[in-house]
Amino acid sequence: MTTAGWPLPRRALLAAALGWPLAGTAAVPRIEPRVLVFPRDHGAHPEFRTEWWYATGALEAGAERFGFQLTFFRTRAAHAAAWAASASRFAPRQLLFAHAAVTDLGEGRLRHAQRIARWSGDPAAVPAAAALDDTRVHLGDWRFARADADGGSRYAARFGDRDAGFGFELTLSTTQPLLLQGEAGFSRKGPAFEQASHYYSQPQLAVDGTLQLGARRLPVRGRAWLDHEWSETVLHPDAVGWDWIGMNLDDGGALTAFRLRRADGTALWAGGSFRAAGGPVRNFAADAVAFTPGRRWTSPASQATYPVQWQIDTPAGRFGVEALLDAQELDSRGSTGAIYWEGLSELRDAAGRRAGAGYLEMTGYAAPLRL
Repeated sequence: MTTAGWPLPRRALLAAALGWPLAGTAAVPRIEPRVLVFPRDHGAHPEFRTEWWYATGALEAGAERFGFQLTFFRTRAAHAAAWAASASRFAPRQLLFAHAAVTDLGEGRLRHAQRIARWSGDPAAVPAAAALDDTRVHLGDWRFARADADGGSRYAARFGDRDAGFGFELTLSTTQPLLLQGEAGFSRKGPAFEQASHYYSQPQLAVDGTLQLGARRLPVRGRAWLDHEWSETVLHPDAVGWDWIGMNLDDGGALTAFRLRRADGTALWAGGSFRAAGGPVRNFAADAVAFTPGRRWTSPASQATYPVQWQIDTPAGRFGVEALLDAQELDSRGSTGAIYWEGLSELRDAAGRRAGAGYLEMTGYAAPLRL
């Protein structure tokens, strides 16, 4: 449901009552194309409604193979304007969430943990906060932080959950320049101009560190992908979720593709990008990307059915995507409220040969996604 096109007084009253953002008012910024400035834009943007720092990757420990995810989400509280008038540094103007997961291909098992905390907006707050000047976000002892290194960036990722029985301490180092998605970091997500985000990626991150699985502590190495994205309104009212891939190609390239999906499975909007190793970014028009589902898997926990194989057609070529483990569904109803599929997958070229690896994300299959 949207208030677009309604008379302003009625829109304002309804938005205030339900805690919806009201585009075009002073309280909610209209997202516009702009030049991203670093390191500032590595940091949090609490004036926008939604934001995430999203790291995924493939790890190896000898012959053993794993996938990992660590995501920090920030969302502005529905009544943040009222809280902003409070002088208290403890007023909950924002919410912070974190998800962590490890896919163990040898065991055929996904481990998952989640946290949620209120945040006043003070970058120095404890136990949860996000810095404004650079990437430094934490929920308790779960942390993700960036530092300058060798002309690029080095990220420190720390996570541990005794109850879930796993943790990791990883260093993610850039090997390539930033990849600005969309038009110089302004990524359209729907037919309306306000359905957009500021969005950049860090593909081909070199990873090393340690992975804790129960009593086992394993040295690991691998490749990772980082997305940082912030927006005011991403989902069109008719969109129930999205399908997305971020793939590190074996030859050093990087492929992004996504589509916003209606309830009947058709695409409402699509996009993505391709960058050959050492080459320029090629961004995809919305009508130039097509996702065709293949084999499906039904979750015994949620009964949601997910395509775990895809054919994806892009201006950079036709690719196949295949989940390396079907059972990679995450139940985050204890934090963000969604059930979604997020998993380590392999990229194949048009001839069926391996071309790379990365993560496939599918939302809105268990229930329509609501941000």
